[in-house]
Amino acid sequence: MKYNIGIDIGSTCAKTIVLDENKQIIHRLLQPTGWSSVDTAESIRSQLTQLGIDWNQAAVVATGYGRISVPYAHKCVTEITCHARGACHIFRSDNLVVVDIGGQDTKLICVEDGMVKDFIMNDKCSAGTGRFLEIMANTLAVKPEELCELASNGGGVSISSMCTVFAESEVISLIGRGEKKENIAFAVVDSIVKKVASQAGRLDLNNSKVCLTGGLCDFAYLRTSLEKKLAVPVSACPDARYAGAIGAALSASSIRK
Repeated sequence: MKYNIGIDIGSTCAKTIVLDENKQIIHRLLQPTGWSSVDTAESIRSQLTQLGIDWNQAAVVATGYGRISVPYAHKCVTEITCHARGACHIFRSDNLVVVDIGGQDTKLICVEDGMVKDFIMNDKCSAGTGRFLEIMANTLAVKPEELCELASNGGGVSISSMCTVFAESEVISLIGRGEKKENIAFAVVDSIVKKVASQAGRLDLNNSKVCLTGGLCDFAYLRTSLEKKLAVPVSACPDARYAGAIGAALSASSIRK
């Protein structure tokens, strides 16, 4: 069997997808990136070897922040290209807007006829990212998924600062004055959604399918909140967190041609 492998080493999490010759997913790996992308890449190689991957029959494409740390990759491709291609494959559409809320950045990618037409990336500040959610969850002594569940039962509170450090100070102040945890959680999710919506305002969402990818795609309340803010349906599914790795694996399949 020939294998097409996509490795997406992000800032906080590494995703790996193995496709067979029919572009069907046969293996998924998910693990923290850790402090060394090189070590992570070697760990992935070891895990795939244990799963029976014959490296003589494998084509490998790496993407993400740590893509240059995968010495056995045949090619490196940018995360913008891979996320776009992966999302088109997952959601069965060549015309869509990809909202990827990652660990350290948020990417909005406009795809037309399967090609990237435009994109916007917030990589200067962690506001509106998974890291922002994680920091606020830690401050509230809950897990990120628990924060989103709490948020669905909250309301009436807002966080004015778009800076993570100052926003955390606001959360601590809200805790100090006895605000309900549900209301603070609501404010955190609302802050993320507002940040993403502000970025989306620079793109034309009309007649485009909007899909949510990245590690937060499983958080139903965040997705529905984003739908309300954008005033358009937002699609998501469990494999959407692997969009970059899927796109990389699809790129690996073209290496053989």
